[in-house]
Amino acid sequence: MKRRVVVTGSGVVSPLGNDVETLWGNIKQGKSGIKKLEDEAYKDINTRIAGVVDDFNGEEYFERKELGKYDLFVQYAYAAAMQALEQSKLDLENVNKDRMGIFIGSGIGGLNTLLNNHKIMIEKGPKRISPFMIPMMISNIAPGIIAIKTGFRGPSYSPVSACATGNQAIGEAYLNIVHGYTDAILAGGSEAVITPIAFGGFSKMRAMSTQNETPEQASKPFDAMRDGFVMSEGAGVILLEEYEHAIKRGANILGEIIGYGSSTDAYHITSPDFNGAANAMKRALDMANLDPQEVDYINAHGTSTPEGDKSETKAIKEVFGNHAYDLKVSSTKSMTGHLFGAAGAVEAIITLKSIEEEVAPPTINLQNPDPECDLNYVPNHAVSSKMNIAISNGFGFGGHNAVLAFKKIYQESLARDQK
Repeated sequence: MKRRVVVTGSGVVSPLGNDVETLWGNIKQGKSGIKKLEDEAYKDINTRIAGVVDDFNGEEYFERKELGKYDLFVQYAYAAAMQALEQSKLDLENVNKDRMGIFIGSGIGGLNTLLNNHKIMIEKGPKRISPFMIPMMISNIAPGIIAIKTGFRGPSYSPVSACATGNQAIGEAYLNIVHGYTDAILAGGSEAVITPIAFGGFSKMRAMSTQNETPEQASKPFDAMRDGFVMSEGAGVILLEEYEHAIKRGANILGEIIGYGSSTDAYHITSPDFNGAANAMKRALDMANLDPQEVDYINAHGTSTPEGDKSETKAIKEVFGNHAYDLKVSSTKSMTGHLFGAAGAVEAIITLKSIEEEVAPPTINLQNPDPECDLNYVPNHAVSSKMNIAISNGFGFGGHNAVLAFKKIYQESLARDQK
């Protein structure tokens, strides 16, 4: 029998709050976390807005003397992981840590650490480079630090698949548990690369919005006036657990993961091919043994780029046919901005909350619908809606696609299984 996989904990650091309930409350209200960057270092860059994490205090999670050894993306990942463990009420003293894993990726990793040490080398010479530079900047150090602090000795994995990273980490963790290799895995993504060089690079690609005077309105997925994504930072981590393992310890179950689809466009380094996204969605549905008509909601990748949103809309129509027009589809990046490697993980958490409360989050700033984006994107205001099955899309540069399928857990069936 196929092992079932459920979510028993979640944690987040984001521009809309540094815990899940704060984030979700702001999402339901349609609040934007995008702000203007006041630092003079951005004055000559076309884009000067971002989704910046406010009020994050690393000392809540680390001793002060430790903080200088960890890049911000590691601190975010650890904070989100600890929140997930706390919510899960997993007894770390009485679990088999050889069967506990950590799958947390980052699209870019410790870019700020690299830049800071490069500046030190130029100004003061190579002998002044920090001995912590390499372990601080490598992407896999986030699960490494979490493992050291939790004692989890199961598999550790750090996917790097651009904006599909968070979804892929969760999806591969799901498969690992399904196949019986582990009983529980912390999975998600983290990113902290708000820095002038990153902004300069994406600006040269003309990938980011330049609507600097109206930051809260700049991320407008599926709107005819959209002009690019808005960069953000943060982390999202969930605890995936084998169903019987969770039932046996009386865990509170937040939802069930029932499918995962992964594909590659094999088309272009930055421009999407809708067939790749469609294939990932189809594979997630096939793994979940779902008919497309059973899906109620899609948390879209929806970055607010001109080509990306049209391509995703086309992919949804390819997979769901006429049912595409019955679906609720929304892009919460309209509020959070784009968290790159953390995006899929944060959006997985939002999708789980959507199912739990049966609320479809809004796509804010959708005032001038693009004729080529003609689905129900839940414009501007959250709506109550039947929620049993939802999928969450994640697509990245290089043509990487990863899609997760979630199912609501009904308390009656849970109570029956817990007897």
